[in-house]
Amino acid sequence: MKKFLIVLCSLLIIVGCIFGYISFKKNYVKNEVLDHLINKKMVNKEDIEEIEPFIANLSGDQNYQVYVKVKNNPKKYYYYKNSKKDKVILESYELNGKEYFVDK
Repeated sequence: MKKFLIVLCSLLIIVGCIFGYISFKKNYVKNEVLDHLINKKMVNKEDIEEIEPFIANLSGDQNYQVYVKVKNNPKKYYYYKNSKKDKVILESYELNGKEYFVDK
C-alpha cells in the first residue's frame, strides 16, 4: 500500500509539473505578444477584442501561439515568440476564412 501511494504521488507531481509548464508557457507567450502589440505595433489595449494562447501542435517555438482579434479589423492574427531571436513573430493571419502565411 505504501509503495502504491508513493507511485501515485510521484505520478501526480509529474502530471502537475507538465500541466504547470504548459500553462506557464502559454501565459508567457500571451504576455509577450500583448506587449509587442501595445509597445511596438502601437495597438491600443482597448482595441484588442480577443487574445488567446493555444498549442498549435507544431515544432519548436511555433507550438505555442497566440490568436489575436483587433476591433474594426477583419483579420485574425496568429503570433508566436521566437526565443532564439527574442522576437514576437506574426506566423499567419486569416481573412474571409482563408489563411495567409507570412514569410519569415
